[in-house]
Amino acid sequence: MRRTRVRFAPSPTGPLHMGGVRTALYNYLFAKQNGGDFILRIEDTDSHRFVPGAEKYIIEALKWCGITPDEGVDAEGNVVSVASDKHPHAPYRQSERKPIYRKYAEQLVASGNAYYAFDTAEELAAKRAEAEAAGQTFIYNQNTRKELRNSLTLSEAETKALLEERSDWTIRFKMPENTVVKMDDLIRGHVEVNTDTLDDKVLWKRADELPTYHLANIVDDHLMEITEVIRGEEWLPSLPLHYLLYQAFGWTDTMPRFAHLSLLLKPDGKGKLSKRDGDKMGFPVFPLRWVNAEGEVSRGYREDGYFPEAFVNLLAFLGWNPGDDRELFTLEELVPVFSLERIIKSGARFNPEKARWYNREYLRMKSDSELAKLLAPILEENGLKGAFTDEYVTKAVALVKERAFFVQDIWESAKCLFLAPKEYNQKDVEKFWKEDTPAMVKAAVKDLAEKGDFSSKEAIEEHLVGFIKGNEWPMGKVMNSLRLVLTGAASGLGIADIISFIGRDELLRRVNGCAL
Repeated sequence: MRRTRVRFAPSPTGPLHMGGVRTALYNYLFAKQNGGDFILRIEDTDSHRFVPGAEKYIIEALKWCGITPDEGVDAEGNVVSVASDKHPHAPYRQSERKPIYRKYAEQLVASGNAYYAFDTAEELAAKRAEAEAAGQTFIYNQNTRKELRNSLTLSEAETKALLEERSDWTIRFKMPENTVVKMDDLIRGHVEVNTDTLDDKVLWKRADELPTYHLANIVDDHLMEITEVIRGEEWLPSLPLHYLLYQAFGWTDTMPRFAHLSLLLKPDGKGKLSKRDGDKMGFPVFPLRWVNAEGEVSRGYREDGYFPEAFVNLLAFLGWNPGDDRELFTLEELVPVFSLERIIKSGARFNPEKARWYNREYLRMKSDSELAKLLAPILEENGLKGAFTDEYVTKAVALVKERAFFVQDIWESAKCLFLAPKEYNQKDVEKFWKEDTPAMVKAAVKDLAEKGDFSSKEAIEEHLVGFIKGNEWPMGKVMNSLRLVLTGAASGLGIADIISFIGRDELLRRVNGCAL
């Protein structure tokens, strides 16, 4: 039996979609479960769509998720581009493997499985227009290739002359006629396709001396000894061609098994999840923040405050389940339970609220001291570095963590324990702050400061309630107004919780300095 070897082969044409991260995750889990290798390969053969910075983004995103390749990337996240004993299959950028592909493309021509095509872009566009005018669709296949300029219709001398004169020719696969390609998919089962429905795909281009995806990924998977190809559903239509390429090369004995993952769908289940959906509904679809060449910013899960372990967990469940009711798994815990057999065939609907739920659950699992350290950068941003003891910050975190989904939520709920309000909610002011309110609030606070017990929140609350009731004042009006003075809003933490934290002196400072 061969050692399990799988690969994630993204194209650096932009930011890595969360669906791509899920593909990487499933490959990683499959490799680790089978004691095999997970390879990162950069498929940058599409020179026209290449985007600077995209490759670095891919590597950083996988690193943030903890999806560490065994080959293709070193510990620092750099793509290995020089062959070594440790990385015998390098380089891992397809653009650095140029000489390899032409040799195999020419091999297919020599065996009669491919041919040279000299049709210009303008000539092909004219053919498409002609077909459309006749209500048909132009396909470069066994029916049309006999009428086009290629080595199948030209003499050997004409072909040789054009190969030397022209720099825009291609090598196309010669699709066999009326042949049923029988294929097996680990997720979708047995599939059969007749070759008469397929076209003669371009395999190699003289213009940039680069292969297309179809040739490059077959050659690289063979040379890198890939045993399973786990990829997105969008590549399922290419499977017949890939099967035929393995047959044409005589590599059927080492052909990998294929598994095509279902699409990630919009929250309503109607169509593929896109960046536009995220922008419209207010959630990210990329693991990390991305800024394009025009300066447009796309949100990222990391920058939105998601924990990487929560992001990985939610991705794992988009199209897969363990077969029981358990929903929380770390990356390490996913390895032994993951299986391709439990991946669904239909699309997986993305639920933004479920994503938030995962993050809340992982936040709750963290210790108060760990969350206090995560809150430190926010305190520093607000000029509070070193202003409070670690014990104080940890206690504040413990008070509010149960209502938080993100670390930022902890700050929003607890900032009144660190800072006096600079602004006041206008609606709350209009509702609670009446002509007699200031006198009531100051009287209650003055009595508490002079006679109250600050040793516990229970004692504080008991004293305040007793004083307000003793004066026959409306409890809700006074308490909500006091909270408004202390926090800037009438809703939020309990009054006694706030006072027990900030203490007598800060209580008086906020009430006496209130700008209302």
